[in-house]
Amino acid sequence: MRYYIIAGEASGDLHGSNLIKELKKLDTTATIRCWGGDLMQAAGGELVKHYRDLAFMGFIEVVMNLGTILRNLKLCKEDILASKPDTLILIDYPGFNLRIAEWAKEQGITVIYYISPQVWAWKENRVKKMKQCIDKMLVILPFEKDYYHDKWNWEVEYVGHPLVEVVTERQNTPAPVDLTGSGKSIVALLPGSRKQEILKKLPIMLEVSKEFPALQFVVAKAPGQEDAFYEGLLAGYPNVSAVSGKTYNLLMQSTAALVTSGTATLETALFGVPEVVCYKGSNISYQIAKRLIKVKYISLVNLIMDKLVVKELIQNDLTAANLKLELNELLNNPQRRQQLQHDYTQLKALLSQGGHASAKAAASIVQYLQDHKN
Repeated sequence: MRYYIIAGEASGDLHGSNLIKELKKLDTTATIRCWGGDLMQAAGGELVKHYRDLAFMGFIEVVMNLGTILRNLKLCKEDILASKPDTLILIDYPGFNLRIAEWAKEQGITVIYYISPQVWAWKENRVKKMKQCIDKMLVILPFEKDYYHDKWNWEVEYVGHPLVEVVTERQNTPAPVDLTGSGKSIVALLPGSRKQEILKKLPIMLEVSKEFPALQFVVAKAPGQEDAFYEGLLAGYPNVSAVSGKTYNLLMQSTAALVTSGTATLETALFGVPEVVCYKGSNISYQIAKRLIKVKYISLVNLIMDKLVVKELIQNDLTAANLKLELNELLNNPQRRQQLQHDYTQLKALLSQGGHASAKAAASIVQYLQDHKN
């Protein structure tokens, strides 16, 4: 069968790559065309557009890049029509993918959504349209199945969280070599994948390194960004280094981490690393978001556990002084570290209930397509 998969950011590229691998196991004749990144391409997808050309963060940034976004939508629709896929598989990235889903349904294309948009947080009004244009929804957070069933009378399938298998597989491989050779304890800095968010958060994280000269701070470079982008940012910080393409190795060796909000907060927790969650956007974007978003927390760890497991420093609270205090707490309070490990264990158990997520999702997709052949 012919599959067309769209992911618009680094996490979608990761989960899309594992989905491609599992689809190819079940469907040996599969041809897969995709929007994503290096991982999806390496897994066997024919890459049309890289996510680094798609990712725009915040309300103001989207408005400023509207022309590019509209051109990408036009290109995507033309390419889908030309490739005549048996199904369109959309991975998160709702601003783009829900527009494509509505259009694809009008073209008579089977639409499968893997990794639900976070409509339970904001823009709930999207769900009515989603029900109309999405043929099958696969969700990865345990509370989403009940949310869609109870509130919207929509039967969706929970397949477990794909990060559990990714992290477990990495933990079961041989221990990585020492990334720094410094002999110091490591604090990981994960400032995000988009230029806008890196520029907002990384300078604050770097300032904290001056207060802990006995530690080695290591920046995880984003796969979609060039090395040259980081050079000016890191100058003048003697106990800071950087790695590229080794984020999981870094987390396996880290004593603590400062992490931008998003999927990385969950990855860090699954590796068992004490963390502080950091968020800072443009003031206008933040003020708009604060009025629209309805959730109690910004990190997936806290949302899934429905309690404050990891500290969140948001917008004006994200300062070097506050980060210093929180990092000191993580490093030097044994009770805090013990409680975190207990909560992390419960988190992993919750996310493992659906089984091996990528394999389950692929099997569900293939079975659905077989059951609905014309």
